Amino acid sequence: MKKVVLIVMSIMILSSVISCKSEPSLQEYYVDKQESNDFISLDLPSSIITLSDDVTLEMKETMASIKKLNVLAFKIDSLNKDKYLVEFKKVKEILNNDNFNELVRMKHENANIIIKYLGTDEAVDEFIILAADNKKGFALARVLGDKMNPEKIMKLAQNINDVDKDNSAFAQIEGLINDFK
Repeated sequence: MKKVVLIVMSIMILSSVISCKSEPSLQEYYVDKQESNDFISLDLPSSIITLSDDVTLEMKETMASIKKLNVLAFKIDSLNKDKYLVEFKKVKEILNNDNFNELVRMKHENANIIIKYLGTDEAVDEFIILAADNKKGFALARVLGDKMNPEKIMKLAQNINDVDKDNSAFAQIEGLINDFK
């Protein structure tokens, strides 16, 4: 009987050790890197991003499903190309996790863009956008929300002109984008 108990306990301990992964989560990566001088970090609650007055009710509802935007960017310079390669590899490994569903891959100018999400096809809790250019760097954006509809979010992204450009949040995002030009 003692042998059976010992075997069962050994299996339980072994399975708990195996199930504890040492892979960092995307959230842990953000927290670790946002204070680093190598990264540009931007955290915006959706409440400070305003839409112009003439947008449709659907656009307003779509915007209301977004809770927060986090952006983490690594800009390449002459001294950090090797570090860029290490950090970019870490991000790709995290995003290869089975929990992330791929929505789209595309190329825009010299940047490769991947959009992934967590949740179901009808109710997304988080979009992850990775844009990388091997000469400029990479940007990793997390759009956090509650039951976001991918189709409506893509439509909102296409209608970016409906965002109030006098808003301070828009200025911060625009500044980040200009850093990579």
